[in-house]
Amino acid sequence: MISIVWAIVFILLAPVAGGLVAGIDRRITARMQGRYGPPILQPFYDVGKLFEKEHIVVNETQIFYVICYFIFMVFTGALFFSGADLLLTIFSLTLAQIFLVLGAYVTYSPYSHIGAERELIQIMAYEPMVILAAVGMFVVTKSFNVSDIASSTIPVVLFIPGIFLGFLYVLTIKLRKSPFDISTSHHAHQEIVKGITTEFSGPSLGLIEVAHWYETIFLLGFVYLFFGFNPVLAIIAITVVYLLEILIDNTNARVKWQLALKSSWAIAATFGVVNLGVLYLTGV
Repeated sequence: MISIVWAIVFILLAPVAGGLVAGIDRRITARMQGRYGPPILQPFYDVGKLFEKEHIVVNETQIFYVICYFIFMVFTGALFFSGADLLLTIFSLTLAQIFLVLGAYVTYSPYSHIGAERELIQIMAYEPMVILAAVGMFVVTKSFNVSDIASSTIPVVLFIPGIFLGFLYVLTIKLRKSPFDISTSHHAHQEIVKGITTEFSGPSLGLIEVAHWYETIFLLGFVYLFFGFNPVLAIIAITVVYLLEILIDNTNARVKWQLALKSSWAIAATFGVVNLGVLYLTGV
């Protein structure tokens, strides 16, 4: 019963929290760039305007894929906050991203196709490290259930610091921050066209943006698992991590996809696999 309540709370409040996080992100980014910045509620105004626009699409099929992307992103977060299996949650997240890629492919736009291909590369880049994070948590807590990991009194991050650092590295990809925002960008000055979202507009684009808010809260919840033994410390860690992501976003230029892929795999192999090896040798 409690798990269902948490899932419902996520479904209802995550878009509100995600929109506020996006607004605070914009304000802090503006201050780093010497600007005043938009109101914190600006993301809600922008999405509201998108839903008011006429629904114009290149291919009717893309609407179906966007809706599936949104549904599975919400489902991913609901699984996570209900305390379900972490591996199942990760697979659901990947499926959601695949629907977004398919939506970009059916638009017949070369820019959209390039964005879709880059999105697939990003999935290839972050997936190994995310899976290693789940495996590392299982080795430490002996469970894949999110509820067990979050309520564990074991200081998970102290046993898998390498995996935590590796996860922070790919978190930049998932939050679509520079230098790894290779498929699309939230910043207009970085791209003439919007990559994977080039051919989306109006309500479809608004739905994609709201899905990203859901994803942001889910990802911050994932960070929480590393510090679940101390909720106060976990909240502090989430805040510091997100501020660090904003700093990285504003101090790095976008890299080529080759470097994004190679570096992510290198980090997964060194930080992730080595950390798991140490756990195995120490008998944890």
